[in-house]
This record gives sequence, C-alpha cells and structure tokens, in this order.
Amino acid sequence: MPEKVVVIGAGPCGLAQLQAFARAKEKGADIPEVVCYEKQDEWGGLWNYNWRVGLDAYGEANHGSMYRYLWSNGPKECLEFADYGFEEHFGKPIPSFPPRAVLADYILGRAKQSGVRKWIKFATVVRDVSFDKSTKKFSVVTETLGDHIRHEETCDYVVVASGHFSVPNIPSFEGIETFSGRVMHAHDFREAREFTGRHVLIVGGSYSAEDIGLQIMKYGAASVTTCFRTQAMGFKWPKNMDERELLTRINQKTVHFKDGSKKDFDAIILCTGYQHHFPFLRDDLKLRTHNRLYPPKLYKGVAWRDCPQLFYLGMQDQFYTFSMFDLQAWYARDVILGRIQIPDAKTMDADIAEWVAREEKLADPEQQIDFQADYLRDIIPQVDYPKFDVDSTVDSFKRWEHDKVDNILEYRNKAFPSSLTGTMAPVHHTPWWKEMDDSLECFLKN
Repeated sequence: MPEKVVVIGAGPCGLAQLQAFARAKEKGADIPEVVCYEKQDEWGGLWNYNWRVGLDAYGEANHGSMYRYLWSNGPKECLEFADYGFEEHFGKPIPSFPPRAVLADYILGRAKQSGVRKWIKFATVVRDVSFDKSTKKFSVVTETLGDHIRHEETCDYVVVASGHFSVPNIPSFEGIETFSGRVMHAHDFREAREFTGRHVLIVGGSYSAEDIGLQIMKYGAASVTTCFRTQAMGFKWPKNMDERELLTRINQKTVHFKDGSKKDFDAIILCTGYQHHFPFLRDDLKLRTHNRLYPPKLYKGVAWRDCPQLFYLGMQDQFYTFSMFDLQAWYARDVILGRIQIPDAKTMDADIAEWVAREEKLADPEQQIDFQADYLRDIIPQVDYPKFDVDSTVDSFKRWEHDKVDNILEYRNKAFPSSLTGTMAPVHHTPWWKEMDDSLECFLKN
C-alpha cells in the first residue's frame, strides 16, 4: 500500500479524485494519506468565480477564467455525477442548462457531503515536482502564499488536476499595438455589460467565441463580429452579429479582414484558446500537447506513459466533463490501490497509438461525441463507478448539436432526460435570451 498521494488542484478534477478515495474508504478500503494543494483560497477551480484578472491577491497568476453570466452550454444530463445526481442535490428536477451559480452549488454540494475538505490545503501553490527513479518517490515542493514558507515532502503518487483553461494562448496581429480600444483575452472577460453599446470583435471560432459573443449581444452590444482562422461556426446569428474570415491587420480602430472587408471596433476579445501549462513539473514529467480528444503519452487518457505513478485528469478536449473526470479519478485511484495493473511500455504505446490514430480520422462533431463516449465505455468496466446510461448521453449530445444549428438562441430552452433516472428536465420559466437574472434563487423558481 502506498503511503501518500498528492493531488494538485481542488477544482472539478481534483475534487473528483478526492471523491474517489472517499467512496473507497466508505466501502471499507484502506487508503493512503491524501493531500490536495489548491492555490486559491477556496475550492471549485474555474467555478470559484472572482472579479480578479491578471494577478490574484498574492501576486500569483490568476487562475480563474469564469465570467459572470455564464450558463451551461451543454445539457447538464451529460455531465451528471453518477453517485450524486442533480435531483438528489436540489430535491427536484431542474432545467437542463443551469447558470454558473447553480452548477457551482452542485459541484461543491457533493464535496461537502463527502467531507473531503479536510484533505485540502488552501492558498498553497506547488512549486516543483520531481521523480527519483531509484527510490520510485516524488519530491514535491509547496509554498503557502500567506507567509511564503516552502515545504518539501515525498510521496508515492501525484495527480495533476490543475486544468488547462487558465493560461491563455495570445496571438499577435499586424498593427494591434495601434488599436485605440480595449484588447483582452477571454481569460480576463468578466462582465458582459462592460460592452453595452459597443462594437466588439471576437477573434476565434469555437465555444468561447460563440458564448461570449452571444452574451455580449444579449446584454446590449451595438454589434458583434466573430472571425475565424479555419472554419466558420455557421450559426444563424441574431441581428447585428456576423462572422468573417480572420483579420489580417489593424489600423487604430479599423480592422481589416481576409475577405477584403473592414470595420471599426471599440474592443477586441481574443477567444483563442488556452495552453497546457505545468511550470511546477520537471521536463520529464510534463505533458506537452495542444487541445485534443486524446493527448499522446497518456495511457487510458490518465497515466503518464513515462512514469505511470503520475496521473493527469481532464486534459482532453471535452464534450463530457464531470462524469469523465470521475471515471478518470476512479481509474487513477484503483491503480494506486493496486486494483488495476499498468502494463509494460510496449502495451501502453500500442493502446495510446490506437486511440490517437482513431481520433485523427474523426470528421465531424457526431464522430467526436461517439469517440469520447467510447473512451468512457473503455474505462467503465475497469472501475466500480456507479452505472449511468452512456447511450442516453450520446443521444442528448447529438440532439444538442442539432438544436444549436437550428437556433443558436433557443437551444438552451430545450429539455433532456437524466442519464441516471430517466426523468425529463422541466423547461426554464424564462427563455435564455430574455433571462437576465442568472442567480441560483431565480433559476430554482421553477
């Protein structure tokens, strides 16, 4: 039995790992000492919303990318914890697309019920992680941010659960230094009403560009233009919102686009993605990848091929979120507890190569959904995670994709069945486009 496990981060992935150990302990298993280091003052990761941008109260890079009026952009039924459903938490069925405060309440509700807070050391940042091949032990250096005291310890396993949506990818464009308005990355976006009456350019063609652009329009922007590098999102945008090819240059307030058009803007928001960034890991432990459904060198999407005592959670591009994080955490736990044996390097390489090759042939979102669902199906038989209806979630995801194409403003008004109970969600009392109150209290009025 290993003596100690270090978990880095107390967001959804880190809390999933703590939950996995708590559930094993409830069933009578002997578990090692578990300690989780969280650089923020509270748990929840990106769901721990705060107003700060740039630096946090301790002068560290601010982790949060959460913005005020975020609503779930996928059906909650596709991310439900199998051991703690939404209906159990709220005491009744709730609509399929909750706002930020509701999802945060749900995530933390399970963590509070399980009593895992005692394993978390807050305002403590991990500075260095190295692995000694002779002793098969990690050395972990941490720093408490209030008093800047450093501490070094050894452990048997490390779980990296720090996420990959906190270090922005920021491209440059010709003339951007001449722009006379606001330039920011989505990482620093907080308040849609800042852009009321403004003409805003969104650079990017994925989920953040779609959601932030719509939110700014919803709260009164004069116009929103999104521009893409490779492929248009192609939705039926509302009035005063349009989509163009990538910008080519900027001259003060005027932005020129690849299609030959130009337009004046008051602000530019870069929805250009995030970097997988692990400054606390030595080079031989560090995952290097762009955003993809199956990062190379992660066996079963979790165990680091070159050192299978190191695990990464949630590093994939994601359709599934919380339920996938849980399955990964249960898998990592069972390796640590000796219930699952990691195979030799040759077997790991073959398994990883098979998944990566399949991913590279995916042609559209429906195939991507099927791929990630199959990844879940590969993990499920190996762990004792409670059963849920994966086929139902696949159907819901595909219906959701078609709903967005049909009407980008109304897809959040749809209802989906729970993959745990089959209960159909109620429809929210106010259409999303007209709902300006994102509070938990307003949402639960149904």
